[in-house]
Parts: sequence; C-alpha cells; structure tokens
Amino acid sequence: MTDTPLPVVANVADYILGTPINAGLGGTPALICGDETLSYDDLARRVARHGRALLAAGIGRENRVLFFLDDQPDLVAGYLAAMKIGAVAIAYNIRATAEDLKFALEDSAARALYIGAEFLERYLDIANTLERPPLVIVDAPNEAGLPTIAEFIAGRDSVLDSAATGPDDMAFWIYTSGTTGHPKGAVHRHQDVAVCAAHVAWCQDVGPGTRVFATSKLFFAYALGHVLFGALARGACAILMRGWPDAQKVAGVIEAARPQVVYSVPALYRNLLAEGVAHRPAFHAVQLYFSAGEKLPEQLFARWWEATGKPIIEGIGSSEALILFIAGRPQEHRPGSCGKTTPWAQTRLVDEAGREITAPDTPGQLQVRYPALFSHYWGRPEKTAAAFAEGWYCTGDMFTVDAEGWWTHQGRDDDMLKISGQWVSPAEVEDIARQAPGVGDAAIVAITNADGLTRMALFLEAPDAAEPRKSARLVEVVRARLDENLAVYKRPRLIRVVREMPRTATGKLQRFKLRQALSQDDPARSGAG
Repeated sequence: MTDTPLPVVANVADYILGTPINAGLGGTPALICGDETLSYDDLARRVARHGRALLAAGIGRENRVLFFLDDQPDLVAGYLAAMKIGAVAIAYNIRATAEDLKFALEDSAARALYIGAEFLERYLDIANTLERPPLVIVDAPNEAGLPTIAEFIAGRDSVLDSAATGPDDMAFWIYTSGTTGHPKGAVHRHQDVAVCAAHVAWCQDVGPGTRVFATSKLFFAYALGHVLFGALARGACAILMRGWPDAQKVAGVIEAARPQVVYSVPALYRNLLAEGVAHRPAFHAVQLYFSAGEKLPEQLFARWWEATGKPIIEGIGSSEALILFIAGRPQEHRPGSCGKTTPWAQTRLVDEAGREITAPDTPGQLQVRYPALFSHYWGRPEKTAAAFAEGWYCTGDMFTVDAEGWWTHQGRDDDMLKISGQWVSPAEVEDIARQAPGVGDAAIVAITNADGLTRMALFLEAPDAAEPRKSARLVEVVRARLDENLAVYKRPRLIRVVREMPRTATGKLQRFKLRQALSQDDPARSGAG
C-alpha cells in the first residue's frame, strides 16, 4: 500500500471540475458526445445551471436525484450538479424494467428523476402507483408534456457556489444486485472519489488531454469511477456514446473520436472480433485496452492481440469499491490474471472459517480494504454487517494469488452469476419461470460458451417435455414472461424442457447433471429458445 496521501475531497463537483480548471485546462475538451463537445469551462457552467434549477425546485441536502438517462453531457452535468448542491446522485440501469425503476424510486425516495424520452413509458406505467412521485425532467420534448432538461435549466445563472459538504457526507449511490435479486443502494461519500484520479494515472497513464472511452454505460461503477471521476479529475477528455453498445456502434465511435484508452468488457471485445471490426486501422491506433466486469478468457486475449497488435489488460473491482483494487498495467500484466493489488488497496484471502490464507496458489475468498469503499447499503443494516469482517470488505469472489502477487479469479462463493459484467440472481429468474402455466420447476445453470464467457441456460420441468410442439409452446410462454418481467441481461438465451429434474436421494437438485445434458442434447428436440 502506498504512503502517498490522497487529496481531501469535500465536494466531488469542486474536485472533478476545479482540479483541471485551476490547472489552466478550462478551455480544453472535457466531453465529446457525437457532434457535441464541451470544454471544462462549458461543463462547469452547465453544472451550475442544473444546480440552480434543482435548488429552485426544492432539492436540497441529501435529497436523492435519480438519473434514468442514456450517456450524454446532461447526464454528467446533472450528476455533478446534484452533488455540488449537497444532494445525492444516482445513475440507474437504463435497461431496467418499469418495476425495477419503481423499486429504485421508492427505495431511494428520490425527489427528482431525470429520464430519457425513450424510457418515459416505463415511468408512466408505474407513476400512478408511487406514493410520492418525483419531479420528472425529460431529455427531449414528449407527448406527456413533462418539462425538458433544456426548459428546466433555461435562464439559470451559470455560476454557483457549492454546498458546504464534507469528505464523509453522502455524495452518490450505486445500485448493485444482492443474492435475492433485489438491488441494494451502495452509499458512497465525497472522499471516495479521491483514489479515482490517482488510479487512472497510475494504471492507465491518463492525464491532461488523454481521450478515454468506456463502452460500459455510466451507471456502471466501472465507467463511473474511471471516466466521470478519474479521467475528468485528471483533465482528460471523456468520449460518450448514446445507445446500447454493439460492435458496429463502438467501432464508429472509435473511428470518429480516436480514443487513446478504451475501457470495455470481454463480451464486447468478443463481438468486435466476431464482426470483423477489430482489424480496422483505428483499433490499432488505440494505445491501451482495458477489461473488467468478468474474467477475460486467455484465448480472447490472444485473438485480440493478433487482430490489433495490442494486449487487453485486466482488472477487478465492484460497485462497492467504485474502482479497481486489483489490476494489470501496460508495463506489467499477465494473460489469465486480473493483475496485482493496486497501491491504495489492501487485499487478503480467507478460508471458510475466516482465517487468513498465506500459502501461495491456495483458493480463498477475497477481502479488501480500500479508500473508495462504500460506507453502507441504504436501509440494509443486516446486509451491510454481512459485507464486512473486522473492517475488511468481503467481495464474495474466490481467488488464488501466486508467490509473485498475481491474482487469478476462481468464481463466486455463492450462486450469483456475472453475465456481461452484471450480477444476476438465478433465484429471481427461476421464480418468474415457475409462475408460467405448465412449469413444474425451473433451474438456472451457468454454461461457458466457445469464447470462455459465462452465460445462462434455463431448464424447465414439464410432463409434456417429450412432445416437441408442446415443449416449444411452453418455451415461448416462459420467454414472453421473462421478457416482460426481467431486464434483458437477466434473460437466459438458452431454454431446455425436461420431464424431470435430476435430484439426489434427499431431493437436492443436481445442477451439474443439467450442465452435462447440454452437451448431449439436440436443440431441435429440446425446446431451445
């Protein structure tokens, strides 16, 4: 752990914008989003307008402001503005369902909701069920007649003093899934962002003028910590992309904006290779590729290097830790490893009894101490207590570490699955599937595809499994139910119907036998979705 002290951050917005502006970088680009470019001075003025509008609407200290917005300059400006006035900013998953959004609004007691016009129907579906509806601001004109962001901030002064917040005051939340599938609000303080700028400088050599691009949306801690907090505090230029990332869209941004550092996830790197765009000249010009969210398969690392001439460097973090606590660097990385402990973190492995493991290459649960750790889960004291052991954060990840300090991920110590960088609870998916008529039982198993990435397969127990038409119809019914009730990343791509689940003599489900059945099954006869 480094002895270099981190700066004291009393207000995130002051730190993120004040650091580069005070260094004379006010006129340099801070954000690029399509054809729109904002300098640091431009961004500071827009933050002030948002802040004044929120204050005029009665939003004050520790009031929650929830953002259900696609990545765009007003998401960044509004988010920073909320913290500047002492409120609490929450960027929420734009792929969440209407019921998910309702839960977040009620759990956070949000006083204001910034929402994209393309998502407005989801809010309107649940608006009448809310006990205390928030102030709603939409990013574009809409048929509901709700105020737009442009109207909300029109005429507001572009200068605003920050609230007198302190390092330990609430600044922002990140919602993270729990083992039951219900989200938990991980509460972060103003001081938590101090390590972000230090980390991106040490780990990715991000500095003034560096163009950075995260394919992950800003509601992910991965993008939030590295781009909105770390890169902007370093005076870098953040490239934003509207729309959900796919290979062609990402390639277009890389070719147009020419980022020097790209943050992405294994699934997207795989898709860029599969669609043949990673071989384009713009990808060779990127200086550094970074990966997090799920384990990077070694074969994917090798294929990417062959296609672009550049390695993908890996790290691991969490919503609770905000930014990576184990990571590789351009000058020090190893395929198959998440890297080494970063200078600001302390890491250790413990066995099932909580005893520290000191022998190299011995699997154990990873525990972390880190300056960016969340303080607690909002309204979940029992979950908060379970997440810590004597001041160490219990990540729930199983690792080994070798004698040279290289960490290797071994999976989870519970039933949670990480799909495309997002935690999914099998129990939540299974419960919804069981509600469909004709389903006797349901079980999710993790499968590894040809690229080494984890995906979900859903097994349905039904007496008509041997009849292809009835099985196919059941799959259609269940898939429709899942589509209606689950965010897209929670929906299994593969569905199989079986007459009876394999169980032990005591009735315990044998998931390993279901995984074995996949390799022997004929999809045409099994009701594949």
